[in-house]
Amino acid sequence: MAFNGKVALITGGGSGMGQKAALMLAEQDAQVAIFDVNDAGMEETCAGNDTIKRYHVDISDTDAVQAAVAQVESELGPIDRVANAAAIMPFGKLLEQDPKVQIKLMEINYNGLVNIATATVPGMVQRGSGDFISFSSMSGIIPGLLMGGYCATKAAVSMYTEILYHENRDSGVRFVCVCPPPVATPLWKQAKDTVVPKVTQVDVVLTPEEVINHVEASLEKGEFLSFPGKGTKIGYRVRNWMPSRIWDHNHKVEGF
Repeated sequence: MAFNGKVALITGGGSGMGQKAALMLAEQDAQVAIFDVNDAGMEETCAGNDTIKRYHVDISDTDAVQAAVAQVESELGPIDRVANAAAIMPFGKLLEQDPKVQIKLMEINYNGLVNIATATVPGMVQRGSGDFISFSSMSGIIPGLLMGGYCATKAAVSMYTEILYHENRDSGVRFVCVCPPPVATPLWKQAKDTVVPKVTQVDVVLTPEEVINHVEASLEKGEFLSFPGKGTKIGYRVRNWMPSRIWDHNHKVEGF
């Protein structure tokens, strides 16, 4: 594992990617703080792990995030790694999906990232070390019919993280923006419980551990963009070079 620090903060630590990241870091004897509103999930993450401490935090609440980060640093010490994995993932056609749901998507997936970054990165920059891992998605790179709200948030996550990296690239802080395809987590189940775009119906769904291991490898190599899973890097190139191919495929697969 590429983590060399002592204290890590993981958002979305009550399930899925965040839970797995917290457990893997705890196995390396790191002190781990997890943020979530899922108290039962956080209790499960902490079970039998004295080095994981939970905090009930809504990451879309700026003041709550600032206060919680200050509490973590007071109780555990300076934060050496942040992994922002908290997100929601309801799908739907843009003009049919409740606009309040689309706004909530942005509040959690994007505004939450802004709150976490502005509360934690300045301290790491000041100390000249640390890791900041931002969980985007291939959906933030390749647009898809029936999932416009989610795609928009992840595109915002990717852009924000890229600029954050370039504004601080000589600071000593390592930045990674990970863009996975579908991953076997409760988040993916949340999407499937709304509507399942045919383009997302793939045979191979990654495990959280596979994604996290790829992130660690990217950190060690100094790679900003992390593309776990077969074909993701090719998909990134096709989107940049031949965007019409992406849309032609989308319309053909979805049938409209």
